[in-house]
Amino acid sequence: MQAQNSITTLFLSSGVPGLDEILAGGLTRDRLYLVEGEPGTGKTTLALQFLNEGARHGESVLYITLAETAVELRSVAESHGWTMEGIHIEEILPNEDVLDPQQQYTIFHPSEIELGTTTQRIVAAIDKYHPRRVVLDSLSELQLLAESPLRYRRQVLALKQYLTSRNCTTIFLDDRTALSTDLQVRSVAHAVLALEQVDQAYGAERRRLRVVKYRGIAFHGGAHDYKIVNGGLKVFPRLVAAATRASGERRQLSSGLPELDQLIGGGLEEGMSTLISGPPGTGKSTLAAQFVHAATERGEPCAMFLFEEARSNMLNRSSGLGMKLAQAMERGLLTIQQIDPAELTPGQFTYAVTQAVERGVRVVVIDSLNGYLNAVPDERFLSIYLHELLTYLGQRGVVSIVVGVQQGMIGSGMSTTIDASYIADNVIMLRYFEAQGEVRQAISVFKKRGSAHERTIRSFQIGHEGIRVGPVLQDFHGILTGVPTYDGPKTRQPG
Repeated sequence: MQAQNSITTLFLSSGVPGLDEILAGGLTRDRLYLVEGEPGTGKTTLALQFLNEGARHGESVLYITLAETAVELRSVAESHGWTMEGIHIEEILPNEDVLDPQQQYTIFHPSEIELGTTTQRIVAAIDKYHPRRVVLDSLSELQLLAESPLRYRRQVLALKQYLTSRNCTTIFLDDRTALSTDLQVRSVAHAVLALEQVDQAYGAERRRLRVVKYRGIAFHGGAHDYKIVNGGLKVFPRLVAAATRASGERRQLSSGLPELDQLIGGGLEEGMSTLISGPPGTGKSTLAAQFVHAATERGEPCAMFLFEEARSNMLNRSSGLGMKLAQAMERGLLTIQQIDPAELTPGQFTYAVTQAVERGVRVVVIDSLNGYLNAVPDERFLSIYLHELLTYLGQRGVVSIVVGVQQGMIGSGMSTTIDASYIADNVIMLRYFEAQGEVRQAISVFKKRGSAHERTIRSFQIGHEGIRVGPVLQDFHGILTGVPTYDGPKTRQPG
């Protein structure tokens, strides 16, 4: 949730989904803004979205280009499905005479002539179209023509005063390709937006937006992921769980299995996160699906995010166990999103989850924690992203279930990739163990903050009739290590 500012009538929409939220309302009218970033970060696309938003509201808008041609700009617009209708384009480009040695200046330096001519053409275009929104692309050309920092700063200040006097909301683009990069325009601009592109070791590059400054506005700070998609930039505001605090009565949600409810103390409390941990194949995803099945049977909306298993496989497997997840999807009670790890950014995933919560989802399943952590291996603070997300879900009263795969099958070699106490309020542990010539499964609750729970270890089976939580395994010792010893009578144990 963005910070609130009092005079919202003074704001213009940027036209970029998610950006107005970060800017706490939008762009203050009649001010100068700087959008900086290296080539390929999407500055031109953002600028065209800004102008298209103005044209959509019937405003006169102007794109002044010092580098790209009108044909190139229209090609960018066509790639996003825009018509450029209502957008005036003014090309201020060197003509072909610069290629003729006889036409080159000998007494004066070229910049002394060209800077003045360029400025005159910019002013003439503004006087001609009387725009309410202006984009100047790019400042690097002006900086090269000005040569000295003093001359460059004075030129930018003069343009700022002129544009403000004409009631123009202006965006200057800076591609940082000039010979020297300084902070001249940053100090002059009312707000500065920095775009960056980070190459990943594997998969698509990651793009982030940061608001460097915004005078008088309580903007949403930090780095925010964004993507360039068909239709322009789409920004995913960084999640701040502290801004979503809410209180209310918390219910217990049943798993639909009486024995399992008894083991976990009646059910999972709303607003609590649960980690289902265990080696591969112990039934973690199936157990998570059981909670979703029970919730949809009660008419409660759910969402599942799959990093590893294909959605079709999960639906077929659940159907074979008597879980009607496909029918729940048809009824609109369940959404299942299969995540492509190579294309994922933490901000994009967080946005998808928060959008599901805004639609009223009461149970969220992330399958699996390992897939999430491996999706962006270069991200140093991925566990913090997840902790912030689970905190947000808890404050919204959502039951969140995270599946965690442990390395190793049995014995002391089993380990987890993250501290469970940091991530989850509840921890349900599934284990393999060997007994009487069989590989069996056991379930236990290691931790539960919402209520009391059984300290027992019960048998756990998955069959054609679904999940079966059996009796307490009283006659075994060492089940959690996967290498138990049998202490009871020499008879076959149930389960």
